[in-house]
Amino acid sequence: MSVRIDAEMSNGVPGSEGSRPEGRRRTGGLRDGIHSRLSRLLRGPRPEAVPTIVARACTLVGLLNVAAGVFPRFRNSRMHAIAEVLPGALGPFAAALALSTGVLLLLLAHGLRRRKRRAWRAAVVLLPAGAVAQFAYRHSVIGVLISLALLALLLRHPREFAALPDPRSRWRAVANFVLLGAGSLLLGLVIVSVHPGKVIGDPSITDRLAHVLYGLFGFEGPVDYYGRTSWTVGYSLGALGMLTALTTIYLAFRPEHPAARLTEDDETKLRALLDKHGARDSLGHFALRRDKGAVFSPSGKAAVTYRVVSGVMLASGDPIGDVEAWPGAIERFMDEAKAHSWTPAVMGCSETGGEVWTRETGLDALELGDEAVVDVADFSLSGRAMRNVRQMVKRIERNGYETRVRRVRDLGERELERIQRAADDWRGTDTERGFSMALGRIGDPDDGDCLIATAHKQDDEPGPYGDLKAVLHFVPWGKDGVSLDLMRRDRSADPGMNELLIVAALQAAPKLGIARVSLNFAMFRAALARGEKIGAGPVLRAWRGLLVFLSRWFQIESLYKFNAKFRPRWEPRFVVYRSSKDLPRIGFAAMQAEGFVTLALPRFLRRGSAQPRPCPHGTAEHEVRAA
Repeated sequence: MSVRIDAEMSNGVPGSEGSRPEGRRRTGGLRDGIHSRLSRLLRGPRPEAVPTIVARACTLVGLLNVAAGVFPRFRNSRMHAIAEVLPGALGPFAAALALSTGVLLLLLAHGLRRRKRRAWRAAVVLLPAGAVAQFAYRHSVIGVLISLALLALLLRHPREFAALPDPRSRWRAVANFVLLGAGSLLLGLVIVSVHPGKVIGDPSITDRLAHVLYGLFGFEGPVDYYGRTSWTVGYSLGALGMLTALTTIYLAFRPEHPAARLTEDDETKLRALLDKHGARDSLGHFALRRDKGAVFSPSGKAAVTYRVVSGVMLASGDPIGDVEAWPGAIERFMDEAKAHSWTPAVMGCSETGGEVWTRETGLDALELGDEAVVDVADFSLSGRAMRNVRQMVKRIERNGYETRVRRVRDLGERELERIQRAADDWRGTDTERGFSMALGRIGDPDDGDCLIATAHKQDDEPGPYGDLKAVLHFVPWGKDGVSLDLMRRDRSADPGMNELLIVAALQAAPKLGIARVSLNFAMFRAALARGEKIGAGPVLRAWRGLLVFLSRWFQIESLYKFNAKFRPRWEPRFVVYRSSKDLPRIGFAAMQAEGFVTLALPRFLRRGSAQPRPCPHGTAEHEVRAA
């Protein structure tokens, strides 16, 4: 009541804010609004928005330049017709310049959006060249103004483009040659075919293709034109060929910037942290994959391991080490991502890890699935719920199979070598799979605490691996736990080898001092479990139906059902991300890291590469730990 009365009284005081005439207040508000808009316009865009604006505009300018260099009808100026007949006309040369500049700007747009310093330097050189080409070939004042405006933005905000280079190798030169060469071939066919009124005769598609191939290498082809059109086509094709050659040569001979790898010193530090704090996270030992990099907290008491895939900086699991030191390691991780303009993301962290990540960075978290953990003391084959597993195990044992569960350090050298060869040959695909929940090696001398469960059967004709029929590999989880790494089996062995070996490992666990066993990760387990229950709504049922459909390729439902056989407790795992628009990119990068999507060269071209092997993950039934 008092607030309302005071307001009414203020309106009655002459000269107060409330006593101003309504029209005067509206006029002043409109004038202030116009003034603020003009001020913002003169100041230009916010500095943090400049990379996105410039990238989009460079895409537009690149398309304009390509169109100017390719399509005759795109040139709508009468001055162009006069300029082409003048002595020393720049028409053909300007067309080639416009075309090559446009293609390069299109290639640079992605780097500019990611604030790359080298992309900024290249754009500062190319934009004036594009402006010259726009004016000389199209006499387009608008195109020139756009190029110069972008150049002014780049020169005004150089600090916004300070990101360091991504990891790279010389294989990018091969990819550039294939992709840009194919694009040049298609664009060349368009260039040859967009002059129907000036072509002499009626060349076939084969003649046109031959003309493009000759032109890319700088030679005259079988297609002929009236007037100066043959020069324009020839210079444009030559520019595309030269662009493909120069970019390939540059990528082939530039210094390599290798991806981060786990150094011996990093591995030593991580093992020391795992000795003290490894019992907290079942995925901790997977931080020792050697195709990951590591950043440590200033105190050295915590670390985050990661891998960069397609511009996404992927961490896996929780940070290693003392929880109180996690923020320092997370801050170093975020600084590294910012320095390279990588998209930060975390795959498979626990609920505690998700809370720390979101609190310290402002990122968001989404439940990804559940990890199956079996407490050894509670496991038993008795009871109705375990009847199917019990019957399967008994049937396999009656068929003559036996199991052995041992630490890696207790295996002989020859037997270990046989297991390594068998696991590699039983993988089933050319692509190695796994990243966040896979170690990537078997039998390393430093991994003596790892556990191997094997199935054996004496045959009349022993195979190349003797009586070995299946292998399970577990990594340490603190002092009293193990976490499943890989599952491999001979395809000719009886079904149920994985169930047999998991039961054998659980039964042998007490003698080995193991109290808990982490099995596979079930992606979207909660949705699958709730969606099949009575009373589930249409949205949940539709979501479950989609997951079941995707299970044909990604083993989503099969892993959930396989894990559920052992009556585990479910521990939720999360993905941490910056914004919803990053999720598709993060998902694609995660699928690349896990090996479900492969963009690498064929195996026969990679034989000479010294890249370390990613994790050996199989594709047989239930043998992918991370869906």
